[in-house]
Amino acid sequence: MNLTHWWKKWTVWEYLPWWLANVPVYGIYSWFALQARHLFFFSNVNPDIPLGGAVGESKHAILELLPGHIKPKTLFVSGDMSYETVVLAMEERGLEFPVVAKPDVGERGFLVQKFAEPEDLRQHLERFKVPFLIQEFLTLPVEMTVLFHRFPDTGEFGISSVCVKEFMSITGDGQSSVRALMEQSPRSAFQVGRFEREFPDLMDQVPALGEQVLLEPIGNHSRGTKFLNGNHLIDARLEATFEQVCRQMDGVLFGRFDLKCASVEALRQGEFRVMELNGVFGEPAHVYDPANGLGRVLRDYYTHWSILYQLHRAQLRMGVRPTPYREAVQIIMHYLRYKRELDNR
Repeated sequence: MNLTHWWKKWTVWEYLPWWLANVPVYGIYSWFALQARHLFFFSNVNPDIPLGGAVGESKHAILELLPGHIKPKTLFVSGDMSYETVVLAMEERGLEFPVVAKPDVGERGFLVQKFAEPEDLRQHLERFKVPFLIQEFLTLPVEMTVLFHRFPDTGEFGISSVCVKEFMSITGDGQSSVRALMEQSPRSAFQVGRFEREFPDLMDQVPALGEQVLLEPIGNHSRGTKFLNGNHLIDARLEATFEQVCRQMDGVLFGRFDLKCASVEALRQGEFRVMELNGVFGEPAHVYDPANGLGRVLRDYYTHWSILYQLHRAQLRMGVRPTPYREAVQIIMHYLRYKRELDNR
């Protein structure tokens, strides 16, 4: 990593290590937790999801809450299923390669990978013997996130964040290797080490002049995807479309859809597919837009946590209490043990 890239890694907010970038956010959370007098005040916002969807929630269980027509073909694979059984179940579901495999429990793109070959999927599942989801790889061209909230007492519905994703790619010059081209941009340069481990054969290839190479098909910021602010797309039609979907999920008042669609117009018409629904810790992903200054980021995070606090108060008035401390700590500790075990494999 050259000096310019190193400087950006430690001075540009979107490139900072996750734990460091969120230090101001911890302060914002603490302010609202102090007002609520409960560390896990957010947990009563989504009573149908353990701890409101903060950590350790099952992606499969959450997907089951969604209307069927917006879900991709998905297969739940338990950790003890043989690969032969998995293949048969995939055939029954009509799942064909390429597919995306992701742990049923996990966040920030953890162990999410696209597989084009059956043997690669087999090796992955046999290495990580935990419940997985296998989903069809959606070829719809536009990937976005939509963050919604719905008040239980007044019925007020809103969308507070829309993010449009731009996948990491390079353009060949007919002379430079993929490795050299990746090192020209900070965003892709930070991914070189991972690509050396996961795709070593790709790194020495020389793309033709003008050839565009898609490097990362998984739309996760930690994997090099650029997040762009799409809040200008929020309008009455978009809110009406998502309100119709969200009112079918009684125990979920706050969440972020990770979805694909053919176009923004198709999205407004309700023509989209949801890959995941994140709970209370679904971030307002638009804040990662490179054009955002730190002041705007913190302002939007404050708004984000303010909405969660207001929903918490509304739920209290409805008689819905937060998760008890002991239960919440057990959920968190179980998740940390699970994550540590997978990290060591």
